[in-house]
Amino acid sequence: MGRRALRRIDPALDLSPYLARLEALPQPWDRAAQFGRQAPLEIEVGSGKGLFLSAAAAGDAESDFLGIEILAKYARYVASRLAQKQLTNARCIHGDAQHFFRAWLGPDSVRAVHVYFPDPWWKARHKKRRVMCEPFLKDIERVLVPGGTLHFWTDVEEYYLTSLELIAAHTRLIGPQPVVEKPADHDLDYRTHFERRMRLNQESVYRSEFHKAS
Repeated sequence: MGRRALRRIDPALDLSPYLARLEALPQPWDRAAQFGRQAPLEIEVGSGKGLFLSAAAAGDAESDFLGIEILAKYARYVASRLAQKQLTNARCIHGDAQHFFRAWLGPDSVRAVHVYFPDPWWKARHKKRRVMCEPFLKDIERVLVPGGTLHFWTDVEEYYLTSLELIAAHTRLIGPQPVVEKPADHDLDYRTHFERRMRLNQESVYRSEFHKAS
């Protein structure tokens, strides 16, 4: 199921406070400079249209939220969504999440990592491109604070089961813990736009959480 076309971004919006290019960031990444404070940090890998990032930031002003999006037009769209809502506790980075985790993030620095509906790379020869791979999972475990959480959802059962096997084999994360599907209270009461589409079409969503030992 492909992505739908994006709405036009208001050219009057100033995206500069909300959008950064990965290669332009200093190493290691300076969280305080990015957000202007020190607060618990949650990262979404592959932010799509930014529904989760904007809703999470609006619902928890005491925490900071960072989205990583590899496609430039989607990163700009996410930033425009944050700018429209003037969410000072959310940012988007245009770049490769695996590179960002490996080279810019220190250990025990992130409260939660969210991976929702990553590209399944269907063809066998392309599966090596999947984000849920051994090196990245090890980096997720490294950057999570003790007690931190990995949230992983997908609509592809094979990808889900393969990822669970990789997590069990190559990390010490505790799980999978079940995630209950709750009824939506309104039209955008979903974790992501993709989850909304899947549920409205009565398609399966496979959900799990993993925790780093305290």
